[in-house]
Amino acid sequence: MFENVENIVLKYDELMRRISEPDAASDSNKYMALMKEQASLTPVVEAYKAYRDNENAIEESLQIIDEESDPEMKELAREELAEAKDRQPELIQNLRLLLLPKDRNDDRNVIMEIRAGAGGDEAALFSYDLFRMYTHYIESRGWSTELMEFEETGIGGMKNISFMVKGAGAYSVLKYESGVHRVQRVPETESGGRIHTSTATVAVMPEAEEVDIDIDEKDIRIDVMRASGNGGQCVNTTDSAVRLTHYPTGIVIYSQTEKSQLQNKNKAFALLRSKLYDLELQKKQEAESAERRSQIGTGDRSEKIRTYNFPQGRVTDHRIHLTLYKIDDVMNGDLSDIINALTEADRAAKLSEMGESA
Repeated sequence: MFENVENIVLKYDELMRRISEPDAASDSNKYMALMKEQASLTPVVEAYKAYRDNENAIEESLQIIDEESDPEMKELAREELAEAKDRQPELIQNLRLLLLPKDRNDDRNVIMEIRAGAGGDEAALFSYDLFRMYTHYIESRGWSTELMEFEETGIGGMKNISFMVKGAGAYSVLKYESGVHRVQRVPETESGGRIHTSTATVAVMPEAEEVDIDIDEKDIRIDVMRASGNGGQCVNTTDSAVRLTHYPTGIVIYSQTEKSQLQNKNKAFALLRSKLYDLELQKKQEAESAERRSQIGTGDRSEKIRTYNFPQGRVTDHRIHLTLYKIDDVMNGDLSDIINALTEADRAAKLSEMGESA
C-alpha cells in the first residue's frame, strides 16, 4: 500500500512543478487538466503526510523514553506515544479508503427508471410512491429532477417513469437503489382488507455523454406523433411526441413531456444513450465477477433488494440486513440512514478485497 502512496506523492510533486512553471497557464485547457489532477491527488498526499508525521511522533517519543534521564520528560513522552499509537489505526484506515478504486461515473448525473412489476394496479401505485419518495430525497440534497418518460394508469399509478437527477455526485449516492423493491400492504384497490405483495424495479443509470456512446443513425427509427394523456396546453394539438426504436437492442423510448418536438427528441436520445451505456457497464461487471461481488447494489437488477412492510411499519434492506421501523419517514424521502449504511458496507467490502489482494 505504501509503495503505491509514495508513487502518488512523486506524481503529485511532479504536477506541482509543472503547474508552477512560468508558461504553465499559456494553454488554459492543459493547465485546468493539471489543476484537476492535482486536486484529485491532494487528499491522498495530505493523509499520507498526517500518517508520516504521526510515525515520526512515535519514533521521537520512543527515543526520548530510551535516552532521557528526566522522569517528567519520560512520562510526557509516554503520554505522547500512547496518543500517537491510538491515532495510527484511524490514519491508516483513512489512507486505505482514499486509495480505493473510484468509479469514474460517481460524479455524473443520473437517469432513474421505475417500472411496475408483479401486482397489477397496486404495483403501478407503488411505482408512483417510489417516485415520490426519491423526489423528496433528491430535493433534500439540493438536487433537481427532470421528467423524461412516463406511462400513467387511470387510478394515479405509473406503469413506468424515467427522470433525470442533476446534482454533484448523484450516481455515487443513488447507484445502490438499483434492483427489485417489494411492498406489502392493503392496496387502495382492495376492499377486503387483505395484505398484498407487489413489486417495482428501479434502474439507476449514469448519464451518458455523446462521446461515451456512438449511435449509428441507420440503427434508429424516429417516429413523431401527438402526445397522449392528460398533458397541458398544446400537448395534444401538435406532433410533439417522439418515439425512438433502436434496432440492435430493441429498446424503445417514448418522450412527450415537452411541448417542443426537438426537446422531446433530445430527451429521448439522452435516455437511449444512458440505457446503451448502462448495458455496457453491466457487461463489464459480469466479466469482472470479483469486482461485481464487492459492489453492493450495482449488480443484478433482478435481485430483490428491499421490502416496505406497511402493517409492521418497517423497511428492510436485504443486502445488508438492515431493518428500520420508520416506514412513513422513508416513504417521505428520509433515505439517509439506508444509503449511508449501504455506502459503508460497500466500502468495507472493497477494503476487505483490497486486503486479500495485498
